[in-house]
Amino acid sequence: MGTPDFAVASLNALLEANYDIVGVVTAPNKPAGRGQKIKESAVKTFAIEKGLRILQPEKLKDPAFIFELKSLQADLQVVVAFRMLPEVVWNMPPKGTINLHASLLPKYRGAAPINWAIINGETETGVTTFFLTHEIDTGDILFAEKTAINENDTAGDLHDKLMNIGAELLVKTVQSIENGDYKEMPQPDTKTIHAPKIFKENCKISWSRPVVDVFNHIRGLSPYPAAYTLFEDKALKIFKAEMDHTEPPFLPGGFLSDGKTYLKFACKDGFIFVKDVQLEGKKRMGVEEFLRGVRL
Repeated sequence: MGTPDFAVASLNALLEANYDIVGVVTAPNKPAGRGQKIKESAVKTFAIEKGLRILQPEKLKDPAFIFELKSLQADLQVVVAFRMLPEVVWNMPPKGTINLHASLLPKYRGAAPINWAIINGETETGVTTFFLTHEIDTGDILFAEKTAINENDTAGDLHDKLMNIGAELLVKTVQSIENGDYKEMPQPDTKTIHAPKIFKENCKISWSRPVVDVFNHIRGLSPYPAAYTLFEDKALKIFKAEMDHTEPPFLPGGFLSDGKTYLKFACKDGFIFVKDVQLEGKKRMGVEEFLRGVRL
């Protein structure tokens, strides 16, 4: 059960480990982009290539879906980047339902663990496999794998790293369940950090914060949904940036530029040099190309 690219790596790893995937459950096709063309999930595209049986329920409690899911007679259900499941679904297979989560639980429970780990300036994260229970991301831990967050890693960089580490850990987890060789560890309540869904209001840059916090905010939202600031009354998304710890001689939010090669915004205690941007209604571009097209 999964929808985005992150889940494709795990599905592929299970196939390469010669597991019998009796069915793939993914999101229904939906309109996307400016043209609102009907788009299928990354998992569906991959499942079609591999000739796998695909289920796309609108509602996970739909009796027709429940009946079809039962008819697959799966021993184990595997969830990677999917929706919250009702008990009638996660409690169905004899060996249970496991989830791969992109954090070291109980840190960063929720929908956006990769983004919030970088935004909060973490230097380490990882992936965790666990059995699903009633409360989201709270089940007993099976296995976990740590990895460093490098100082310039974006959410996109970390996504790709965790996607591959997670796929390997998932195969290890399934093999251990198959062999009955695993221990369940309850999650400690003391280290819980939440990672809620990212909304537009989370993306606006506050230049009055320390430069390190602004830098982490930008890379934690890059490439999607992207941090932004208002520039001549239009949203300017910033995908890549560099820090300068020089004390600004004016208020946060002001900017300096030579009109050709650099554009930097003042923070509380330094500057952010923007390197890769997208002005509302325009394409994404490097800062030099951007400056050729604007009058400051």
